[in-house]
Amino acid sequence: MDKLEQFLTRAEAVLARIEGMLPPAAPDIDWESAVAFRWRKRQGRGFLQPVPAISLIALDDLQNIDRQKGLIEQNTKQFVKKLPANNVLLTGARGTGKSSLIKACLNAYSKDGLRLIEVDKDDLHDLGDIVDLISARPERFIVFCDDLSFEEGESGYKALKVALDGSVAA
Repeated sequence: MDKLEQFLTRAEAVLARIEGMLPPAAPDIDWESAVAFRWRKRQGRGFLQPVPAISLIALDDLQNIDRQKGLIEQNTKQFVKKLPANNVLLTGARGTGKSSLIKACLNAYSKDGLRLIEVDKDDLHDLGDIVDLISARPERFIVFCDDLSFEEGESGYKALKVALDGSVAA
Protein backbone atom coordinates (compact mmCIF):
# COMPACT_ATOMS: atom_id res chain seq x y z
CA MET A 1 0.00 0.00 0.00
CA ASP A 2 1.59 3.26 -1.02
CA LYS A 3 1.57 6.42 1.10
CA LEU A 4 -1.40 7.95 -0.70
CA GLU A 5 -3.55 4.90 -0.05
CA GLN A 6 -2.48 4.88 3.61
CA PHE A 7 -3.32 8.56 3.92
CA LEU A 8 -6.76 8.09 2.32
CA THR A 9 -7.54 5.13 4.57
CA ARG A 10 -6.64 7.12 7.68
CA ALA A 11 -8.54 10.19 6.43
CA GLU A 12 -11.67 8.10 5.86
CA ALA A 13 -11.41 6.66 9.37
CA VAL A 14 -11.02 10.11 10.90
CA LEU A 15 -13.94 11.49 8.90
CA ALA A 16 -16.14 8.58 9.98
CA ARG A 17 -15.36 9.33 13.65
CA ILE A 18 -15.99 13.07 13.20
CA GLU A 19 -19.27 12.49 11.36
CA GLY A 20 -20.47 10.41 14.33
CA MET A 21 -20.05 13.46 16.59
CA LEU A 22 -21.91 15.91 14.34
CA PRO A 23 -25.64 16.54 14.72
CA PRO A 24 -27.78 14.98 12.03
CA ALA A 25 -28.66 17.07 9.00
CA ALA A 26 -31.95 18.92 9.29
CA PRO A 27 -34.73 17.06 7.51
CA ASP A 28 -36.05 18.53 4.28
CA ILE A 29 -39.24 20.52 4.82
CA ASP A 30 -42.29 19.20 3.01
CA TRP A 31 -44.12 22.51 2.64
CA GLU A 32 -47.15 20.81 1.07
CA SER A 33 -47.69 18.41 3.98
CA ALA A 34 -49.07 20.93 6.46
CA VAL A 35 -50.17 24.52 7.07
CA ALA A 36 -48.69 24.56 10.57
CA PHE A 37 -45.16 23.73 11.70
CA ARG A 38 -43.29 23.52 15.01
CA TRP A 39 -39.71 24.65 15.49
CA ARG A 40 -37.89 21.70 17.01
CA LYS A 41 -34.34 21.09 18.18
CA ARG A 42 -32.33 17.90 17.84
CA GLN A 43 -28.76 17.82 19.12
CA GLY A 44 -28.62 21.60 19.01
CA ARG A 45 -29.88 21.92 15.42
CA GLY A 46 -33.25 23.49 14.71
CA PHE A 47 -35.73 22.37 12.08
CA LEU A 48 -39.38 22.82 11.14
CA GLN A 49 -41.61 19.85 11.86
CA PRO A 50 -44.98 19.70 10.06
CA VAL A 51 -48.06 19.52 12.28
CA PRO A 52 -50.26 17.05 10.40
CA ALA A 53 -53.53 17.78 12.22
CA ILE A 54 -54.53 21.17 13.57
CA SER A 55 -57.55 22.39 15.49
CA LEU A 56 -60.54 22.85 13.19
CA ILE A 57 -61.87 25.90 15.04
CA ALA A 58 -63.50 28.52 12.80
CA LEU A 59 -63.84 32.26 13.31
CA ASP A 60 -67.61 31.84 13.63
CA ASP A 61 -67.04 29.48 16.58
CA LEU A 62 -65.55 32.32 18.64
CA GLN A 63 -68.18 34.15 20.64
CA ASN A 64 -68.21 37.40 22.64
CA ILE A 65 -64.94 38.73 21.22
CA ASP A 66 -66.35 40.36 18.10
CA ARG A 67 -64.24 43.54 18.30
CA GLN A 68 -60.95 41.69 18.81
CA LYS A 69 -61.88 39.10 16.20
CA GLY A 70 -62.69 41.81 13.65
CA LEU A 71 -59.38 43.59 14.22
CA ILE A 72 -57.28 40.43 14.01
CA GLU A 73 -59.17 39.15 10.98
CA GLN A 74 -58.75 42.43 9.09
CA ASN A 75 -55.05 42.57 9.92
CA THR A 76 -54.64 38.94 8.83
CA LYS A 77 -56.45 39.59 5.53
CA GLN A 78 -54.10 42.49 4.82
CA PHE A 79 -51.06 40.43 5.78
CA VAL A 80 -52.03 37.57 3.46
CA LYS A 81 -52.62 40.02 0.59
CA LYS A 82 -49.19 41.61 1.24
CA LEU A 83 -50.80 44.88 2.24
CA PRO A 84 -49.70 46.89 5.27
CA ALA A 85 -50.30 44.88 8.45
CA ASN A 86 -49.12 45.04 12.02
CA ASN A 87 -47.29 42.61 14.26
CA VAL A 88 -49.77 41.35 16.83
CA LEU A 89 -49.27 40.57 20.48
CA LEU A 90 -52.40 39.18 22.12
CA THR A 91 -52.62 39.58 25.88
CA GLY A 92 -55.22 38.56 28.38
CA ALA A 93 -56.14 35.99 30.98
CA ARG A 94 -55.90 32.28 30.29
CA GLY A 95 -58.86 30.86 28.44
CA THR A 96 -59.99 34.08 26.78
CA GLY A 97 -59.50 32.78 23.24
CA LYS A 98 -56.16 34.22 22.17
CA SER A 99 -54.75 30.96 20.80
CA SER A 100 -58.13 29.94 19.40
CA LEU A 101 -58.31 33.21 17.48
CA ILE A 102 -54.93 32.57 15.83
CA LYS A 103 -55.86 28.98 14.95
CA ALA A 104 -59.20 30.14 13.52
CA CYS A 105 -57.42 32.73 11.35
CA LEU A 106 -55.04 30.03 10.12
CA ASN A 107 -57.99 27.86 9.16
CA ALA A 108 -59.73 30.76 7.44
CA TYR A 109 -56.72 31.92 5.41
CA SER A 110 -54.53 28.85 4.88
CA LYS A 111 -56.06 28.41 1.40
CA ASP A 112 -54.70 31.91 0.64
CA GLY A 113 -51.17 30.96 1.69
CA LEU A 114 -51.23 31.67 5.42
CA ARG A 115 -48.99 29.36 7.45
CA LEU A 116 -48.13 29.12 11.14
CA ILE A 117 -44.89 28.30 12.90
CA GLU A 118 -45.10 27.54 16.61
CA VAL A 119 -41.95 28.44 18.53
CA ASP A 120 -41.32 27.63 22.16
CA LYS A 121 -40.32 30.60 24.29
CA ASP A 122 -36.93 29.01 24.96
CA ASP A 123 -36.23 28.94 21.22
CA LEU A 124 -36.96 32.59 20.45
CA HIS A 125 -33.24 33.20 19.96
CA ASP A 126 -33.61 31.01 16.81
CA LEU A 127 -35.99 33.49 15.14
CA GLY A 128 -33.24 34.62 12.76
CA ASP A 129 -32.74 31.03 11.59
CA ILE A 130 -36.49 30.60 11.13
CA VAL A 131 -36.71 33.81 9.10
CA ASP A 132 -33.83 32.58 6.92
CA LEU A 133 -35.76 29.36 6.21
CA ILE A 134 -38.99 31.07 5.20
CA SER A 135 -37.91 34.40 3.71
CA ALA A 136 -37.91 33.16 0.12
CA ARG A 137 -41.17 31.22 0.47
CA PRO A 138 -44.32 32.55 -1.23
CA GLU A 139 -46.51 31.78 1.79
CA ARG A 140 -47.17 34.27 4.58
CA PHE A 141 -46.10 33.05 8.03
CA ILE A 142 -47.42 33.73 11.51
CA VAL A 143 -44.83 33.00 14.20
CA PHE A 144 -46.83 31.79 17.17
CA CYS A 145 -45.51 31.59 20.73
CA ASP A 146 -48.14 30.55 23.23
CA ASP A 147 -48.08 31.59 26.90
CA LEU A 148 -45.30 34.09 26.41
CA SER A 149 -43.93 35.71 29.54
CA PHE A 150 -40.46 36.85 30.50
CA GLU A 151 -38.50 37.04 33.70
CA GLU A 152 -35.89 39.74 34.17
CA GLY A 153 -32.75 39.04 32.18
CA GLU A 154 -34.20 36.34 29.88
CA SER A 155 -32.54 36.36 26.47
CA GLY A 156 -35.74 35.46 24.59
CA TYR A 157 -37.10 38.97 25.10
CA LYS A 158 -34.19 40.56 23.24
CA ALA A 159 -34.50 38.02 20.39
CA LEU A 160 -38.20 38.77 20.03
CA LYS A 161 -37.56 42.52 20.12
CA VAL A 162 -34.95 42.25 17.35
CA ALA A 163 -37.35 40.19 15.22
CA LEU A 164 -40.20 42.67 15.71
CA ASP A 165 -38.08 45.79 15.26
CA GLY A 166 -36.27 44.37 12.26
CA SER A 167 -32.62 43.96 11.50
CA VAL A 168 -30.30 45.18 8.77
CA ALA A 169 -31.67 42.51 6.41
CA ALA A 170 -34.33 43.59 3.91
